[in-house]
Amino acid sequence: MSPSPSTIREMVRRLARRLGPLDPPPRREPIEELILTVLSQNTNDVNRDRAFAAMRERYPTWEGLAAADERALVEAIRPGGLANTKAPRILAILAEIARREGGSLDLEWMKTARLDRVRAYLVSLPGVGPKTAACVLAFSLGRPTVPVDTHVFRVARRLRFLDDGVDVARAHVVMDELVPASLRVRLHVGFIRLGRRICRAGRPDCDACPLLDLCPTGAVLVGA
Repeated sequence: MSPSPSTIREMVRRLARRLGPLDPPPRREPIEELILTVLSQNTNDVNRDRAFAAMRERYPTWEGLAAADERALVEAIRPGGLANTKAPRILAILAEIARREGGSLDLEWMKTARLDRVRAYLVSLPGVGPKTAACVLAFSLGRPTVPVDTHVFRVARRLRFLDDGVDVARAHVVMDELVPASLRVRLHVGFIRLGRRICRAGRPDCDACPLLDLCPTGAVLVGA
């Protein structure tokens, strides 16, 4: 059985007490958050930020980045890993946005557009999936949604938010249905911290978990 709204509120309270305020990262412009999230794929925050800083130093404007030589962009973002994949993806995203927006790379319209319109636009861009779209919605636009990365997915499955048959794409829909809107972004932040520090993939430290008595998986692991 999935957690109830009251249980989810208790989870968020406990996570904040143990892991600190569950504030989202500083808000960025939509296109900035979009490209930053692409760079974050399959790497850690430190390497992502190094790659982003190097990219922005070399290409201070989005128009300059959109016109970048692919090989030069690969070198600029190499610290973030998977540069040979991410560079063409970034260029394809910017090219498609410019095509749709009449040559502009301004996505300011997203700040007042309906959530479903923004989400549909984002996931229709080359290489942009539901997690990347959710990050833009949550962190740039302040919309109530739960971005589901690998940490959130693992923790949510262990806490039985998600059944075993739910994949990552469907997980975004399920989490938004289960979690009250006012808690979605904070729960995301809390689950990421919990997943990195305690509820790790290999050997979760269940005895240190503030949610142990609420976790069906933890009860089994501790009792084993």
